[in-house]
Amino acid sequence: MEDIVIRSLCKAFDGKPVLQGFSATLPAGRVSCIMAPSGGGKTTLLRILLGLEAADSGEICGLAGLRLSAVFQEDRLLENLSPVANIRLVNPRRPRGEVLAALAAVRLSGCEDQPARELSGGMRRRVAILRALLAEWDVLLLDEPFKGLDEETKACVLAFVRRAVEGRTAVLVTHDAAEARALGAAQILTL
Repeated sequence: MEDIVIRSLCKAFDGKPVLQGFSATLPAGRVSCIMAPSGGGKTTLLRILLGLEAADSGEICGLAGLRLSAVFQEDRLLENLSPVANIRLVNPRRPRGEVLAALAAVRLSGCEDQPARELSGGMRRRVAILRALLAEWDVLLLDEPFKGLDEETKACVLAFVRRAVEGRTAVLVTHDAAEARALGAAQILTL
């Protein structure tokens, strides 16, 4: 896999610039972190990388043919499906035993068959993270994935995510430099 190269990316909404000539290289097989104040264009950049938004100008090289997986700021779970079903939705071939082991690793044993609507916010976040991690992916995009988790749970989930992204390409958007360090980020980019 090659590096992802972003050149002079620009995006505005209703005439208000959000990204202005952003350029960066996201090294293959490494974690990159993107930080900026709220409203600074972090989520917009991820949405452009995912193909959910079009840039006004600029280019991105190195994504063609790659499988992308993402954790959004909203968990986007299907309310009537269980954690196991939500996770297997993106990868039906994933054995139930693997899913149960991942749920246990992030302290979600015992809720595997409850409807997602009955889970707390922190539980839903962990299911959303596992869904992205257990999909088949080449590049993982994480948009403030650990918000709403208490410190002890966050440490457990960070450790799990770090193992999952080891030697793989991932992009973390966060306000917390400690999260970037915990995931072993190769670089911290500021918008």
